Amino acid sequence: MIRNRLQAVLGRIEAACTRSGRSAKEIELVLVSKQVDAGLIQEAYQTGIRDFGENRVQEWLAKRETLPRDIRWHMIGHLQTNKAKHVVGGVALIHSCDRLDLALELQKQAEKKGLTVQTLVQVNTSGEETKYGLSPAEVKKTVSEMCRFDRVKLGGLMTIGPFTSEESEIRKSFRTLREIRAELQNDFPSVDWHYLSMGMTNDFELAIEEGANCLRLGTAVFGARSKVEN
Repeated sequence: MIRNRLQAVLGRIEAACTRSGRSAKEIELVLVSKQVDAGLIQEAYQTGIRDFGENRVQEWLAKRETLPRDIRWHMIGHLQTNKAKHVVGGVALIHSCDRLDLALELQKQAEKKGLTVQTLVQVNTSGEETKYGLSPAEVKKTVSEMCRFDRVKLGGLMTIGPFTSEESEIRKSFRTLREIRAELQNDFPSVDWHYLSMGMTNDFELAIEEGANCLRLGTAVFGARSKVEN
């Protein structure tokens, strides 16, 4: 079942890339495994997937003990400052750095461990109050401060599309993130702004068409869960 769903998703990614004049090789797929049984994660792992995303630190800590060590874990949910110590050195990429005090705590924890931590800056491009993330107007100033932290390696941007069926609004949200990245590439050329992490089960094809190169998909592969994917 997992393999079949994954193949269907990969086919849709390929088609969206073709429509956009892009190569599917540009797209990194992170399977969102929150509230997913370890057995299903193992099944997805056996298809060749190595990148999995979790929303909650405690759930991730429990799962990683029973799953293959070469899994590349991504922290994609809101990260509390007091949980930063757990993810430094434990995840490949944090997608959800949305405030300066979190970046500072990541810096402190990375210094303690003699490590660096790669993170994306989360931007609230839809303006929805229910979402975390910097407002577009805050990004440049906050990034300027974050660039002072030598242990925190900024690697791009992340956003969550609006909860709407209006395609134009979804595209606008994704396009805004792409435009912000272009500005940051100009203003902070020493930073590798590679990642545009945007696109989930309900909107990933639009995200690809608007420039996404990292998708966060859960329901499309693992099936529906008891809570809404966000």
